[in-house]
Amino acid sequence: MDATTATQQALPRWTLLVFAFTCGASVANIYYAQPLLDTIAATFGISPGAVGFVVALTQVGYAAGLVFIVPLGDLVDRRELIVAQTLLSAIALAAIGSAPNVFALFAGMIVVGLLAVVVQVLVALSATLARPAERGQAVGLVTSGVVVGILTARFVAGVLADIGGWRVVYFSSAGLMLVLGMLLVRVLPRDIPVGSSERYAAVLKSIPLLFWQEAVLRLRAGLAFLIFASFSTLWTAMVLPLSAAPFSLSHTQIGLFGLAGLAGALAAGSAGRLADRGFAERTTGFSLALLCLSWLAIGFLPRSLVVFALGVVALDFAVQAVHVTNQSLIFARRPEARSRLVGGYMVFYSAGSALGAITSTTSYAHFGWTGVCIAGAAFSLAALALWSRDAIRRT
Repeated sequence: MDATTATQQALPRWTLLVFAFTCGASVANIYYAQPLLDTIAATFGISPGAVGFVVALTQVGYAAGLVFIVPLGDLVDRRELIVAQTLLSAIALAAIGSAPNVFALFAGMIVVGLLAVVVQVLVALSATLARPAERGQAVGLVTSGVVVGILTARFVAGVLADIGGWRVVYFSSAGLMLVLGMLLVRVLPRDIPVGSSERYAAVLKSIPLLFWQEAVLRLRAGLAFLIFASFSTLWTAMVLPLSAAPFSLSHTQIGLFGLAGLAGALAAGSAGRLADRGFAERTTGFSLALLCLSWLAIGFLPRSLVVFALGVVALDFAVQAVHVTNQSLIFARRPEARSRLVGGYMVFYSAGSALGAITSTTSYAHFGWTGVCIAGAAFSLAALALWSRDAIRRT
């Protein structure tokens, strides 16, 4: 089967759902630590200002995987690549759960981030196997699984941590990844086309060239950096005020805010369909404006948990809508290099997430929740300004 024929055949919806679930479970591994930062810090004696590095190092590993592993999806049997990453993730998660010291913890977090890029290999595979007219919808469905994983990770981690401690979270996830690896062996197509016959070194060198040649990739990567810096600013620091007085919420209760944000993120799944119909720019502009406004509601903490929750829903809706639109536009370029395109794009996602994690805990340590909100709003306004400048240039 050649690439053209494969592109014309629709994947069964249940297969896309398996992809989406695997993506959700894989990306959750990066975010389990966020609602657990206080207890992880207590276990290893990490200071409040430095605990953000637990999240940031995972993003560093993720960025490395995007550069060095995701491009392999254009060169090798993606079926074997996906299964191998999933099974190795199970081993890395078990290592975190049994980490005896902070150095082992940090090393495990980096490796988990490195292997979690199986998400992007699956997203690129979905775009390759979907019909062109349905590509945005397929990417939106699989990417929705990613967002479900990101947001439910906090709730699941909270429940399991309240039951048996933070280590149970990682041991449980290790078991889940092992099961998923065996499931993927059965459901992944066996005749997946390879997109390129280039050498690995040539593929890596071509990534900067893609950025040079594709203005859409440059713009959308810049937006990804800023929106996920804003996203990570909220979700990394949120556990700190909510777990302290006057709220003193449990990890399970804090995780419920992830479920609230999930409603907004799932509502944004239609962004892929809008992009397919030619409304990508309007969707982006509206979503970025909403992202900026969401920080006004988020700033109501600690005065009102209800208004704060509404802000969380709005932020997650906006970030997901822009993210899905970004990928829909990027995947329309260079079909033979989709893994490289998404890998290069997601490096900026990961870098923004790492910056947001470090910025949020540092801001909270020095300026409290107000400092966190100012930082998150600044990232959001910068994203809106970047998109607006490009929109003005095109008119």
